[in-house]
Amino acid sequence: MNEINLKKIDLPTILGVVFLIFLGLLNIYSTVHADNLVAPFSLENPFGKQIIFVLISVLLFFFIQSLPFKFFERFASIAYVISMLSLLGLFIFGKNINGATAWYQIFGFGFQPSELAKPITALALAKFLSDLNANIRTVETQFYSFLIIFIPILLIILQPDPGSTLIFLSFFLVFYKIGLPSIYMNFFIGFIILFFVTILFSKESIILFVLIISFLTVFYFLKNKKSIKKIIIYSFVFSIFIFSVDFIFNNIFEQHHRDRFNIVMGIQQDNRGIGYNTNQSKIAFESGGLFGEGFLNGTQTRGNFVPFQHTDYIFSAVGEEWGFLGATLVICLFAFLMLRISKRAEMQRNLFSKIFSYSTATIIFSHFFINIGMVLGLVPTIGIPLPFFSYGGSNLIGFVLLVSIYIRLDSQRTSKW
Repeated sequence: MNEINLKKIDLPTILGVVFLIFLGLLNIYSTVHADNLVAPFSLENPFGKQIIFVLISVLLFFFIQSLPFKFFERFASIAYVISMLSLLGLFIFGKNINGATAWYQIFGFGFQPSELAKPITALALAKFLSDLNANIRTVETQFYSFLIIFIPILLIILQPDPGSTLIFLSFFLVFYKIGLPSIYMNFFIGFIILFFVTILFSKESIILFVLIISFLTVFYFLKNKKSIKKIIIYSFVFSIFIFSVDFIFNNIFEQHHRDRFNIVMGIQQDNRGIGYNTNQSKIAFESGGLFGEGFLNGTQTRGNFVPFQHTDYIFSAVGEEWGFLGATLVICLFAFLMLRISKRAEMQRNLFSKIFSYSTATIIFSHFFINIGMVLGLVPTIGIPLPFFSYGGSNLIGFVLLVSIYIRLDSQRTSKW
């Protein structure tokens, strides 16, 4: 067991996380107090439960800081195997909640293993890539790196929990940061754009557009055979993907997923049905104005008009009660956190610590971006909580574990910032 060296610890990041958790507690209390007749600190009250989760998180933080630096690298692979077995065990012992078998029920508390799988997968990736000196340009390394993230993706999507799978796909940003060839990122961005465009327009017209662009580009690079080869590959793969969009959208997605995409893209309006959550969230956010309606005074929040407001839609309570200024403060706190972790990751000399730090910033960013976009109606509702803010023990403990390991690894950094 090691003593915590306060001189080397990343205190600003810790203070940022503590402030976010504190603000999260305030807003959880605000969203549940109106329809809860039990005492605030009762375990029957979500606010009371969240207090317990915070206390557990504090103990977890100090425990992680007391572990030897090499502990995480040494046991990363074992932790990954245990984490994958916990995901696999859901299909036997898991409890189905809201159509997804994603939870274990233990003494009245729900535990979602996919939340802990995120930091553990980050450890496994850091271990694997650091052992190979982050040489991700070889096909063999790419295969095993992708396999590490696709195993949890497969186990989670079978639950089904498509929202969490998006978080694991964000690891591609880490791969790209440490040298993954740009062709993968080009395909990833291209697939996302083509998916939405193909839903809006006919696939025949999209393919025709892709072919016209390809021919024009080939003509421009007529003397560069390598570029022409790449263009042909892109055109072929994108054309196949365009034809597969209908199958993915109509057969893999469930009806409520399709409805949410259609609402976000303006294909249909359903403010009383599938689009009710998003519409009420936008009303709450917009009603806050510049300064907000005041703590415990939000009309949408007090009236319980926003479903799941203390979990996925908690940012709408921030906008309503604390206004544009309060929402901006929260966004700035997250931006500071992500930028600081990324900056310190760049200065890491230890490759294992560098890759894990990049993963920490990426996981926080993907949760933050999707959740805020969801509340503002910019992305479909897919059940992604806001880090350190949303109610939920698995979510909070998973993020505290992630940041705690980052803090412990960062404390060994020799350069200053």
